[in-house]
Amino acid sequence: MKAYVFPGQGAQFSGMGKDLYDFSPTAKQLFHQANEILGFDIMKIMFEGSDEELKETKVTQPAIFLHSTILATCLGENFKPDMVAGHSLGEFSSLVANKTIQFEDALRLVSQRAQAMQKACEAQPSTMAAILGLEDEVVEKICASINGVVVPANYNCPGQLVISGAFPAVEEACAKLTEAGAKRALILPVGGAFHSPLMEPAREELAAAIKATTFNVPTCPVYQNVTASAIIDPNVIKENLIKQLTAPVRWTQTMNQMIADGCAEVIEVGPGKVLQGLFKKVDRAFPCSSAEIVVEM
Repeated sequence: MKAYVFPGQGAQFSGMGKDLYDFSPTAKQLFHQANEILGFDIMKIMFEGSDEELKETKVTQPAIFLHSTILATCLGENFKPDMVAGHSLGEFSSLVANKTIQFEDALRLVSQRAQAMQKACEAQPSTMAAILGLEDEVVEKICASINGVVVPANYNCPGQLVISGAFPAVEEACAKLTEAGAKRALILPVGGAFHSPLMEPAREELAAAIKATTFNVPTCPVYQNVTASAIIDPNVIKENLIKQLTAPVRWTQTMNQMIADGCAEVIEVGPGKVLQGLFKKVDRAFPCSSAEIVVEM
């Protein structure tokens, strides 16, 4: 069985999507459509923008979504997933790929999500930190012992867990985790505490938009971040997508479950190779590759 996986925030780079635009009439049409939906020239930022411009959440999220989704579309008949999953933001790309959400609706949701998260970040100074070399249970226990908001946010792979919360609580957690034997406890250069209770205002804002959007029965299961299990019920997919903003991304559990359910090959669709690297941390010999463009003549 073949799984297609879609990256999240952090995979962006200047020039992303330009090859798709140049070689595919379908891609060109979708990029122009995206400009109209978003109300600004995201193509110009993606193709020519600086790293700083691309780092803005309101730009980053639609940019990565567009790169991944348009690339999946350009794969044409070669795109035949048996299962899909996306890391955080990437879940929206995966839901377009398996036809749960229409491209236009998903882009509007991603844009609203990015703006809502940006507002939540500005409302309360907060951050995230990568913890390397500790068991998940140890990280969970230490976070729970701290007086303040700090929670596990991204279970990326065995021995790599990102925590999220208010600045003082994250800093205290990093100190205690280092004492407990973490190889590294590194504060990340992010705008806020994603996948934590501090994203509650963004979750409430996005919930109304998701509930108002039509979700179809998918063509294959999506392994959602919140449950790390295969879902095909559109109503359950909606609920999990709403919960995702304040709940942890269970990517380690997702990878293990996909493999247990028969996944024999992973293809990453979008910028970078981060997710392939995470699968290799689970099983070094696991077959992973990047999606390749099919050029339309």
